[in-house]
Amino acid sequence: MDRYDFKSTETRWQARWTEKDCFRAGRHGDRPKYYVLAMFPYPSGRIHMGHMRNYTMTDVVARTRQAQGYDVLNPMGWDAFGLPAENAAMREKVHPRDWTLSNIAAMRDVLKSVGLAIDWSREIATCDPAYYHQQQKLFMDIHEAGLAYRGEAWVNWDPVDQTVLANEQVVDGKGWRSGAPVEKRRLNQWVFRITAYAQDLLDALDGLDGWPDRVRLMQANWLGRSAGAHIRFPLEEAADTSGNPPARLPAEAVGGANGDAAPSVRVFTTRHDTIFGASFIALSPDHPLIGALAADDPDLAAYVSECQRMGTSEEAIETAEKTGYRTRLVARHPFDGRRLPVYAANFVLMGYGTGAIFGSAAHDQRDLDFARKYDLPVLPVVCPAGEGAASFTRSFTDRDEAYTGDGRIINSDFLDGMTIDEAKAEVASRLSAAGLGEATVTWRLRDWGVSRQRYWGCPIPMIHCPDCGVVPVPKADLPVLLPDDIDFGRPGNPLTRHPTWKQVACPQCGKPAERETDTLDTFVDSSWYFARFTAPDASQPIDPAAADRWLPVDQYIGGIEHAVLHLLYSRFFMRALRKAGHVKLDEPFRALFTQGMVNHETYYDAERGQWLYPHEVEIRADGSVIRGDSGQVVQRGRVEKMAKSKNNVIAPTEITARYGADTARWFMLSDSPPERDMEWTTAGVEGAHRFVNRLWRLVHESLDRLPAAGAAEPETMSEAALALRRESHGAIARVSESIADLGFNRAVAHIYALANAVQDFANAGHNAADADWARREALETLVRLVNPMMPHLAEELWQALGHDTWLVDTPWPEAEAALLVHQTVTIAVQVNGKLRGTLDVATDIGEEALREAALALEPVARQLAGKPPRRVIVVPGRIVNIVA
Repeated sequence: MDRYDFKSTETRWQARWTEKDCFRAGRHGDRPKYYVLAMFPYPSGRIHMGHMRNYTMTDVVARTRQAQGYDVLNPMGWDAFGLPAENAAMREKVHPRDWTLSNIAAMRDVLKSVGLAIDWSREIATCDPAYYHQQQKLFMDIHEAGLAYRGEAWVNWDPVDQTVLANEQVVDGKGWRSGAPVEKRRLNQWVFRITAYAQDLLDALDGLDGWPDRVRLMQANWLGRSAGAHIRFPLEEAADTSGNPPARLPAEAVGGANGDAAPSVRVFTTRHDTIFGASFIALSPDHPLIGALAADDPDLAAYVSECQRMGTSEEAIETAEKTGYRTRLVARHPFDGRRLPVYAANFVLMGYGTGAIFGSAAHDQRDLDFARKYDLPVLPVVCPAGEGAASFTRSFTDRDEAYTGDGRIINSDFLDGMTIDEAKAEVASRLSAAGLGEATVTWRLRDWGVSRQRYWGCPIPMIHCPDCGVVPVPKADLPVLLPDDIDFGRPGNPLTRHPTWKQVACPQCGKPAERETDTLDTFVDSSWYFARFTAPDASQPIDPAAADRWLPVDQYIGGIEHAVLHLLYSRFFMRALRKAGHVKLDEPFRALFTQGMVNHETYYDAERGQWLYPHEVEIRADGSVIRGDSGQVVQRGRVEKMAKSKNNVIAPTEITARYGADTARWFMLSDSPPERDMEWTTAGVEGAHRFVNRLWRLVHESLDRLPAAGAAEPETMSEAALALRRESHGAIARVSESIADLGFNRAVAHIYALANAVQDFANAGHNAADADWARREALETLVRLVNPMMPHLAEELWQALGHDTWLVDTPWPEAEAALLVHQTVTIAVQVNGKLRGTLDVATDIGEEALREAALALEPVARQLAGKPPRRVIVVPGRIVNIVA
């Protein structure tokens, strides 16, 4: 019994839990509900430890809440549509469905092997017709509610994946999956009217107290509310001696006001207080006015093409050289009548405001750089307090830094002497009175384009009829199924060239028509899956009673990379579903936790030009790395996020086969705070495995000294027994609080401390009846507290302690308040003489327990970087000094 037989134990308990259906949601329907959910994975076929960290955290929450008396819903599904499957079909000559289902089966087996407390009866896959049938119903309801429409717009086009991307899917000017530079195209597509809820989405962020502040800030920045003004600048031809004909400028292309056919351009600005400092107008290369001008100007057309090849991200635009092309137009200033040159400029985004700005060069660095480049006037109109208007104006003769601070208005006619806010109000008032503009609010957010020109996605249930226009598929004819006989031999969307699938009769007039061949963005699939989990077999998309019972999700766990993709879309989708009558709430997730990544060293064989897996190398005593098969020295690279591109991934099956699932779970929970990245190291896993076996021995070596399970508490207790009881109940309180706060590493540290206290108690030789009773209580407490983290080991030890019940059905331990009242002391923890943290511990804590608690502090672990300390000096009651 010296070592824990994890192989037989883990398999046996997993079978028992499955047979008894221990994790089925609803089996405790009389209890309050708790819905915990990990963001569901894409079925790539491989699960690495980064995935497992996420699911293990979720599992700890689920098991703890169930023990605390909740009816827990902890489901699993698969985000199964998308380009990788289609690309694999082209690469490996296999159908996307077969590739996807095979991967799901492999990944399901891995997840089950680590003992997750998942209700597998609710499993869904978004590529299952049973799921996307209901999604097609939702699309039609959202369309009927006026929140889905078809329109022509500039889109992000991925030339490699041959599909449209939403703005949120363009990362640094490149496709989020392919990495190809994104192009701009104008296409007809299906769009969700997310902008209808822009203000509501922003305002509601204040109520999401359970969300990380940085996620709320990221969403607020993406929504991008800007209060400003629209200003209409009348346009006219500049003097032209080249003989070119006048530009053809249709009023609808340039924003003629109130049906006025006179050409004008409408500008959005947040700095209308600087209107008298305007020296130029700049338009996005994608602006309709530029398109009209470029039709007669080959040089302008060439400039536009050049701009469209530039990266589309804000970062790319900010870092690129600011360039412009002066057009044949001039704009008249709305107040003083000055003629301002009109440029096409590469730094103006069509997706912000109106795609047109006026440049007040003295008060915007970008505008100043542009004005200097093209020798345009620079007139300061905001003067800082304490400076004279004349001297400040003269300072801009050769100044290269814009002034963006507060001050009084100068050089601005009727605005002179006003504050910035007063000037903004006055400008807005006069523009409105003259019919040349108005105060307004604009948003960075744009409507969500959901059309994707690919096969492997949910078909959009609409039909295009030459006579009737766009017509919904009758709900009785749903689902619109994807055809199985598909040709991936050529690039592009194979649905458009299928010989029969798109041919259909119009449901209104009966004449020949065509199905919509675009499929839905896969982010639509993930924008409501959490609601489908509440009743995955319902004949309607969302069962009202089930939604009322389970929603919102009480604790959602996933990656920060989804802050402005999945999370924002899901918040909009719930509002759309509420308007369509499917749910009663707006916010889908009450609390959100974003876990850190799992990192690992990288290893590169420069001679063969390939990255190596960790199991393919050996690290020698001198720190050098060699190939395991040849002994050839390879490069030891940086510690990076586990990724297939660098082969620095560890498969859970490798770890569970060697150390067991509980060891892997314990290490991922203990290594560092869960919101931070952690490094996967062999030394760390082996340390976790040693504790597993230590806990096993601690229980088994005590069995012959313990009273029977359920024995009555002795009437009197020695001080030693009371001290151990205080340790036990203090651990209950501290571990419970840490898990509630998702501070899993702190919970682990408290469990280590209790284990050390039990070991110290045993070593001290206490053997009276009261001591043995306290020892049993401490061991049982230790096993119950470790259960959510290492459930197989805990169940086995619970049986060894003489119980015929299962921990999965055993209530969470409760601390006795009287035993929590004892003195504590604050201990300073130093590494190499520098303070790295403090510990609040009981005054009678043992030296070994104090040592373990100090080493478990996150700042200490970061300093040690996975290496054992050279020396640990413990001064009881005062300090722990660690020599690294």
